[in-house]
Amino acid sequence: MALYEHVFLARQDLSPQQVDALVEQYKGFIESGGGKVGRIENWGLKSLAYRIKKNRKAYLALLDIDAPSDVVKEMERQMSINEDILRFMTVRVEAHEEGPSAMMQRRDDRGRRDDRGARRDRDEGRRAREDEGDE
Repeated sequence: MALYEHVFLARQDLSPQQVDALVEQYKGFIESGGGKVGRIENWGLKSLAYRIKKNRKAYLALLDIDAPSDVVKEMERQMSINEDILRFMTVRVEAHEEGPSAMMQRRDDRGRRDDRGARRDRDEGRRAREDEGDE
């Protein structure tokens, strides 16, 4: 079986419970086809860069899938029929990432800030350059 990361966008007028139901529906479909769903991340309601089918926002969800390719193709076919799904993308990967995805990481994890509000990674680089100039 192959490993996949699957992201889909659901309409903005759905409730979060309906989005969770969609995730569970496709998770059940994959498991009934002999696959497994690992990490499931619900990224919430996000603004889109451009309108998709008259929607300016969409609910996003990520599924880490370990399933045969024919099961994934059938899931994609069913998603293309479903009117609640705006877009989807499935990418084959060599290995699933450990921990939260980049969308779930908090801003302060990417560029940590100290008590004064300055970013530590930039501040450390500046200090290193100043120390080199002192020598």
